Amino acid sequence: MTDEPISYKAYEDEKFMNGPDARGVRILTEYLEPESRLAQFAVSDTIVFFGSARLLPRDVAKTRLDEAVAENGDVKSAERNLMMSRFYEDARELANRLTVWSKGLEDAKRRFLICTGGGPGIMEAANRGASEAGGVNIGFNISLPFEQHFNPYITRELNFEFHYFFMRKFWFLYLAKALVVFPGGFGTMDELFEAMTLMQTQKTKKRMPIVLFGREFWGDVLNLEALVKYGTISEKDLDLFHITDSVEDAYDHLVERLTKNALSRPGGYI
Repeated sequence: MTDEPISYKAYEDEKFMNGPDARGVRILTEYLEPESRLAQFAVSDTIVFFGSARLLPRDVAKTRLDEAVAENGDVKSAERNLMMSRFYEDARELANRLTVWSKGLEDAKRRFLICTGGGPGIMEAANRGASEAGGVNIGFNISLPFEQHFNPYITRELNFEFHYFFMRKFWFLYLAKALVVFPGGFGTMDELFEAMTLMQTQKTKKRMPIVLFGREFWGDVLNLEALVKYGTISEKDLDLFHITDSVEDAYDHLVERLTKNALSRPGGYI
């Protein structure tokens, strides 16, 4: 009795598809599948919000402070979280206002959709603000062992999950026409500096406004003027971003720049 030949389609071989030899295929799917889904929803371009996953809504932060006081808990951390919750509420309001503005544009495609990393904190705040304005919005999530889970305010059909950080960052920047960067940690800094590097080196031709929200925070954690002092960047590179503490100022700056530089341009180009 002879053994029957083994026959199967390569793409049905789970061990192969999840192994190192098929890594290129997996990377390609993280380009093709989002491209297809975004096209189905006529997404033209985005406004991307970056920021910490750890920031809380004001009401949640206030409740946790009350609990810490009542239970003799970590009051200092709870007070800090309440203070930082202003950024959650500001991101929520700004995303709401930008969504109302974008929905009023006369365009056959969806322009300037709010897009985030899909998780909690600032990401949740921006998706929430867009959702509360009745706007379609996007979440580019990433599989992580901690912290990251998708928030409930993302438009269901535009909730993506990536394995590869670099493919996720590609989609952030490929469609972005503006970036709003709230206080955050290593991930936020990584995303900010990659965007500024692409613009500084002119690997992207987009005239993309970058708003750094939170003057005191950014003043404490970044000293980009020192890079000018030591000659490692040009003074004009400081014009790549706009720092503010005001939702009104951020909104006016973004709308002015997007109207001037992006409304006549299609989305999806680096």
